[in-house]
Amino acid sequence: MIDYIIGKLVNKQPTFIVLESHGIGYFINISLNTFSGLPVLNTESIKILTYVHIKEDSHTLYGFLEEMERTLFTHLISVSGIGPGTGRMILSSMNPNEIGQAIIQGDITALQKIKGIGAKSAQRIILEIQDKIKKETYSLSNFTPINNTIKDEALQALVILGFVKNSAQKALDKVLEEPGSESLALDKLIKMALKHL
Repeated sequence: MIDYIIGKLVNKQPTFIVLESHGIGYFINISLNTFSGLPVLNTESIKILTYVHIKEDSHTLYGFLEEMERTLFTHLISVSGIGPGTGRMILSSMNPNEIGQAIIQGDITALQKIKGIGAKSAQRIILEIQDKIKKETYSLSNFTPINNTIKDEALQALVILGFVKNSAQKALDKVLEEPGSESLALDKLIKMALKHL
């Protein structure tokens, strides 16, 4: 198991990064929560905590800046019917503190607002991991604004997360019609678009 990788950030997108370490470029899937805290490209080495998802035909790396988010991710994917893709979607729709609070409070409605989470899935998440979450402390994430607020990148990220391109385009258009939206950071633009999907 790879616990973490220290390396230079050579590519950064809302859904993945490429981290170069000792001449190897690691393709690592990330959530919007992690994306929002990443530094600019090619800075000094950064440490990314990892989770390796192993299937018969693939090994997929998921990365996190904070242990709290990785722990929550592993709890979520331990729930019956919740895979890594859905776990990443949950962490991209709400920050870890909000997710933790929703689970602790048994807030099915809040969880149902996430794409791919219906009433039964929300109930399963609460039932299966509520006790584990209660034992852990969740703190608010610090969001670092990124100046790269390009509509095309937001659209690409939403499509990678599993949304139909036309629906994602309409959601982004709705957000961009709102006053002040032109100055939104990329991660915030995507988060706001998720609310319209």
